[in-house]
Amino acid sequence: MRSNTTLLPLLFFTCFILGCTFESIAQSTEIQYLSGVDKDRTIEWDFHIDRGMNSGKWTTIPVPSNWETEGFGVYNYGRGKQPESNETGTYRHKFTVPASWKDKSVHIVFEGVMTDTKVFINGKSAGPTHQGSFYRFKYDISNLLKYGAENELEVVVKNWSDNPSVNTAEREADYWVFGGIYRPVYLEAKPQAHIEWTAIDAKADGSFRANVYLSNTPKADAVEAQVTDMDGNPVGNAFSSPTEKSMDMVVVSQKLSGVKTWSPEFPNRYQVKFSLMAKGIPLHTVTETFGFRTVELRPHDGFYVNGQKIRFKGVNRHSFWPESGRTTSFQISVDDVNLIKDMNMNAVRMAHYPPDKHFLEVCDSLGLFVLHELAGWQTAYDTVVGRQLVKELVTRDVNHPSVVIWDNGNEGGNNFALDDDFHLYDPQKRPVIHPWAKFRDTDTQHYKSFGCCADGLFHGDDVFFPTEFLHGLYDGGHGAGLDDFWKAMVDHPLSAGGFLWALVDECVQRSDRDGELDCQRSNAPDGIVGPYREKEASFFTIKEIWSPVYLDIQHIPASFDGVIPVHNRFHYTNLSQCQFKWQLVDFPAAGATEIAPIIRQEKEITAGNIEPWEWDKLELGLPDNWRQYQGLLLTATDPHDREIFTWSWALQTEAQIVETLLPPTATNKAIAKEDNGNILTSAAGVEIGIGLASGLIETVTNEKGNFPFSGGPLPDTLIGASTFKSIKHYSDGNDYVIEAEFEGVLRKVVYRMLGSGLLQIGYAYLPGNGTYDFLGVSFDYPEDQVTGVKYLGRGPYRVWKNRRKGLQFGVWEKAYNNTVTGESWNYPEFKGYHDEVYWAEIQTKDQPFTLMIASNNLFLHLFTPDEPEGAYNTNTDGKFPGKNISILHAISPIGTKFKQPENLGPQSYANEFFANRDRPHFFLNGTIYLDFREKE
Repeated sequence: MRSNTTLLPLLFFTCFILGCTFESIAQSTEIQYLSGVDKDRTIEWDFHIDRGMNSGKWTTIPVPSNWETEGFGVYNYGRGKQPESNETGTYRHKFTVPASWKDKSVHIVFEGVMTDTKVFINGKSAGPTHQGSFYRFKYDISNLLKYGAENELEVVVKNWSDNPSVNTAEREADYWVFGGIYRPVYLEAKPQAHIEWTAIDAKADGSFRANVYLSNTPKADAVEAQVTDMDGNPVGNAFSSPTEKSMDMVVVSQKLSGVKTWSPEFPNRYQVKFSLMAKGIPLHTVTETFGFRTVELRPHDGFYVNGQKIRFKGVNRHSFWPESGRTTSFQISVDDVNLIKDMNMNAVRMAHYPPDKHFLEVCDSLGLFVLHELAGWQTAYDTVVGRQLVKELVTRDVNHPSVVIWDNGNEGGNNFALDDDFHLYDPQKRPVIHPWAKFRDTDTQHYKSFGCCADGLFHGDDVFFPTEFLHGLYDGGHGAGLDDFWKAMVDHPLSAGGFLWALVDECVQRSDRDGELDCQRSNAPDGIVGPYREKEASFFTIKEIWSPVYLDIQHIPASFDGVIPVHNRFHYTNLSQCQFKWQLVDFPAAGATEIAPIIRQEKEITAGNIEPWEWDKLELGLPDNWRQYQGLLLTATDPHDREIFTWSWALQTEAQIVETLLPPTATNKAIAKEDNGNILTSAAGVEIGIGLASGLIETVTNEKGNFPFSGGPLPDTLIGASTFKSIKHYSDGNDYVIEAEFEGVLRKVVYRMLGSGLLQIGYAYLPGNGTYDFLGVSFDYPEDQVTGVKYLGRGPYRVWKNRRKGLQFGVWEKAYNNTVTGESWNYPEFKGYHDEVYWAEIQTKDQPFTLMIASNNLFLHLFTPDEPEGAYNTNTDGKFPGKNISILHAISPIGTKFKQPENLGPQSYANEFFANRDRPHFFLNGTIYLDFREKE
């Protein structure tokens, strides 16, 4: 168990959690924490659990926490009740309240408990059992307390509810389910006459309106409000509305001029102080943070915020940390929102339940649109408990400007009787949706194929934004397939974007298995980042595809004039507000120690006046000699100094750069051994044995010894059979050449031993007409001899046919690993397909060798990744050649958890090849160099 931590909550943090203000004690809400405030600052309470780990005895437990992660009870991954996990935990804690609270209204507040909760103060019930795991609830305990003396709190928690609908909506869902008091517990003391809560409607035009809900106000005569900026400076004048004795709600309103609106790009916030007044004296004050912004769903048109049509670039997020389950912290919220924004996302969906309060505060302050969700995973709450939970959800979070949509359940977990309840507490009347359904002029269907459907999404007449549309699993989904979907969404006038599943691999560090990370086979490893937020390749793919600065250039053409077409895909930012910097670079050569690009020239530039969603041009202003360099980097930064993306392009072809790596022409000739004409040798001590019966490389040696490199260049048998036909050899200047002729797919291989000791291989092959997972030639090399690779190409992550964006062109080095994405997190993965590779130094246990590719647009395949042990299906199994090292013209795509690649759009289709047979210009060919010379 974690050791007890002395609780010294900071004033700022307490206010941040509660949205309260600390002014004079006489008129503000006073807070006293009974628990800690997050997973890192806890308080030990006495604890007993009736079954599972450490059951049947009184001990202590940190609060807040999930009891499983602290070594109690039974772990359970939803999707059906496990009888042995039906535990009841009893908590006890002693506390003292000030004597000065005797005349106040005192509530005990629980931010979140799983699941049924009974509360007793000094042996007496505080109120009815609360049901529902993800919601703030409270009890008035004013008449149960001993003021200025010690009190005893007892909380009895059942992780399985007595209400079947709560269990099916929450605990039988497709995620880890836990037990316990997992969010903070505190007391709040207010004057007898006080403000209960407020609901603000602040529009983009400066209109401000708030419903102020009151309690016990016979002496009050007004509610006064003053809007300020975040530094406390008044914005406009104070304004007020009168109250009457029986009033439980009063409306205050004002129209302000010159306000700055809230959006994810410019998250401008304000504060408003509400004061309940009696004859000019404040009885109680509450300060709320809010933003001016207007939300509209325009049927058959789009979703608008502040008058601007929005496309959500979003992800689904659970509240989760491996060591503490659903108990998180403010820092985790900050880190997760920054991760989301670093991928150029502008939205997050609170699947499948309300998050910690501080997560929404961070969305407000850093800027993300939020879809806020009532729990209900494929089964809805009943109406009685559902009505109570809707109220708890909305009243807690109604004032967050980040919240733009309410979700009534998920994937069929929608109680239609609750749809209108959201607006009972929300004066903004934000849209209510049913995720995975067509509802009230929205279409949010999940996991449809690209181009679907005849009656919806791309082919319907509703505003569509699938709340889940690419389901990641292991290395599939997310970035794979996103480019085609996003292009279609950008082009469609009814598209409001969509949301990926999900942000994090939700793997629990098991307290009962010596800290093993348990991902529940294929149930939980569906994140863009790992459990400790390790970044997969898709993180960077998404970052480029969802860049609000879209550059329409994949390669630098021969006609390039330093001008790049650019599309401004921001919603509120003019590109003149962004910063750009280009760098002309050279790259370290093979064998060099350093791998960072060598910056030769650089310059900061600005874009012109390019409004959101306008096309224009970005003029780089490159020097006249820019073509003499090997690479061009371009970095865009947003108005808040957050990097949008760095694009990189090679300025020279593979052949040009490889030419710079070739040793000078040697005076010593390469020869064929006199006793065996199929062995090429050179003065550098390299010998290459070509099989007289196969026409392929069979042996490689140098002065230090043998290389276990052989068996190629041979197309994979899946491409088609090849039969060796004949061989001939001859001298050519200082070089010696062997030509091998074949029938079938492979047609010709030319081995040229250069006088310098390098082997040049030219090959040509012609597949049959049809579709292929991959196309190219391969060699054998034992995987157990490899220790790492250094290469010039796009990296450092591997690619798939439908996930090539996001990587940088440069020199990369990585040690060998056998990472299985989502089952281990040593990223970047070593094995797989690598894009736009010019050269690669294969590091081995014995001696390295270098492979150089002198043909354009080829891929390098380095070994075949292992398949996950808990695979859900074969959708995310990549297709690879049977040999270990391959030079490929085409590679395979990867699917998602629910879709085969062919359902994800054109980039995910199999590779087609059609040609007139035996015509050389249809042949697929390549030229590579192999350097087996002994390294110093």
